[in-house]
Amino acid sequence: MRMKLVYFAWVRERIGVGEEDVTPPVGIVTIADLVAWLTGRSDGHAAAFADPARLRAAVDQAFVAMDAPIAGAREVAIFPPVTGG
Repeated sequence: MRMKLVYFAWVRERIGVGEEDVTPPVGIVTIADLVAWLTGRSDGHAAAFADPARLRAAVDQAFVAMDAPIAGAREVAIFPPVTGG
């Protein structure tokens, strides 16, 4: 299942790209699984995802928990917590 990943703020800065297309291997079924798998893609990914508790996610532009399934997702966004001001 191919999907588009979109990264924001310091996540994007650490990885070095704002988006990428990936096909996760079988067995990657949740956002948490996806983040764990992505950690091994590069040093930048490892730095961005070193503390998964600091991450938030959206599937097809709807906020979700890290244990949310990714089956059928066209787009997954990963970003730091949003703050107001």
